[in-house]
This record gives sequence, structure tokens and C-alpha cells, in this order.
Amino acid sequence: MTGIRSFAAGHGGARAVIEYVGKRGARIVLVGGDGTWDDQFAAEGTDVARAACVSAGVTVENEWERELMDQMRPSNDLWRSMARRTLSR
Repeated sequence: MTGIRSFAAGHGGARAVIEYVGKRGARIVLVGGDGTWDDQFAAEGTDVARAACVSAGVTVENEWERELMDQMRPSNDLWRSMARRTLSR
């Protein structure tokens, strides 16, 4: 996944948390060194997601730790998109 490598390069490195989403695959949440975050999706599952992060040089965290969550800085655009998704349900 070249998106993982390019995200890390553009944001001062990155760490990842992989979340299992059932038969659909795995969600890779990337947190950049600058606090920016993004997510990718691996339809093949958590093993493929973990391998993609390792090959991109991104550290995979086992769980959401307070330090990592405190580092995240959501943009105003993200807040707006999350509000639209919540309100449309």
C-alpha cells in the first residue's frame, strides 16, 4: 500500500492501529508525527494490513494508547464530515 508510505513521508513518520472489521477486512488508522491522521482499508484482513504497515516502515501499535490519541489533531474538514455522517444516520 503506497498510501501508507506516502502518508508517513508527508507527516513526519507515522504509527498505525489496525482494527478488525469482520469479513470486510481491516481498517488501518494512521497517526502522523504532526498529529494528522487518516485511514486506509485492507479488504484482505489484519495480516495483510500489518504486513503493509511493516513494509512501509510504520510502527503498528497493539491498541489505542492515551499518548497516541492525544497526538491526534483532527482537521475542521474531518469534524464537518463526521457530523454529516452522524446526522445522516
